[in-house]
Amino acid sequence: MDYIDQTGHKITLTVTPTRIISLVPSQTELLYYLDILPIGQTIFCVHPSDKYAKSTKIGGTKKLQLDKIKRLNPDLIIGNKEENQKEQIEELRKTCNVWLSDIHTISDSNNMISSIGDLVNRQDTAQKLINQISIGFKNVLQSNTTISVLYLIWRKPYMAAGRDTFIQDVLHHCGYLNSIEQEDSRYPELTNEQIATLNPMEVLLSSEPYPFKDEHMQELQKTLPEAKISLVDGELFSWYGPRLLKTIRYLNAKKSSL
Repeated sequence: MDYIDQTGHKITLTVTPTRIISLVPSQTELLYYLDILPIGQTIFCVHPSDKYAKSTKIGGTKKLQLDKIKRLNPDLIIGNKEENQKEQIEELRKTCNVWLSDIHTISDSNNMISSIGDLVNRQDTAQKLINQISIGFKNVLQSNTTISVLYLIWRKPYMAAGRDTFIQDVLHHCGYLNSIEQEDSRYPELTNEQIATLNPMEVLLSSEPYPFKDEHMQELQKTLPEAKISLVDGELFSWYGPRLLKTIRYLNAKKSSL
C-alpha cells in the first residue's frame, strides 16, 4: 500500500511494519502510546522514561548514526522535516522507507497521529487520542481569556517563538495572543528594548532548548515590571502527539490562577 507523508513523499509498504526507528522524541512517545516498540530511537527520545535505558540509541535528531540505522535493517523510519537534517534523510531514503511529518499546528499533529496509526495498524487508538486532544483544547479555550504573551526559547540573544510555529498554535489554542506573531522570522531575536516595547502581559520562559532558571525571571522582571513571568516545561508547548494530553492538564490547572 502507498502512503504519502506530510512533505508529499510517497512510500510503499507491503505489510505492516514491525522494525520501526523513530528520529523524533514526540513521535517516539507516540509509538509507545500505540503499543509499538521501536527498534531504535534518538538520545533525546526520553519518554516514556521507563523505556529509555533499554532502548537502542541511534544518535541525536540532527546527528544520526546512519551506519547503525542501516545495520538495524528497519522496515520503516519515522522522522520530522524540521527536527531532522535534510541530507541525512535523503541518505536514509536510498535504502529505507522514511516517513516525515511536517508540523506547524495542532491540526497537523492530529493528522500525523492518524497517519502513523494507519502505518502501524493502530487506527482506533490513534483516533481516540485525537478526540481527547481536540476536546481538551476546546475546553481550555472556552474557559480562558485572551492574554498577550511572549514565549522565550533562548537567552543571549533572547529568541522567541513566533509565527508559523507549533508553539504559537498551542498558545492560540490556550487563548493566548502571541505578542510577536507579526514578526517575519519564525524565531526572532529580541533586545531588552524591543521586549519592553512589546510589553506583554505574560512571559513564558521555556525549559528547552535554553534552560531558563529563577534568576532569569528576575532579570526580565526589571525590563517588564508589570508582567507575570513564569518558568514552563518546554515539552508541554513544543512536543506534539500524546504529550499534548499533559499540556491540556497543565493549562487547566494554570488558568485558575490567571
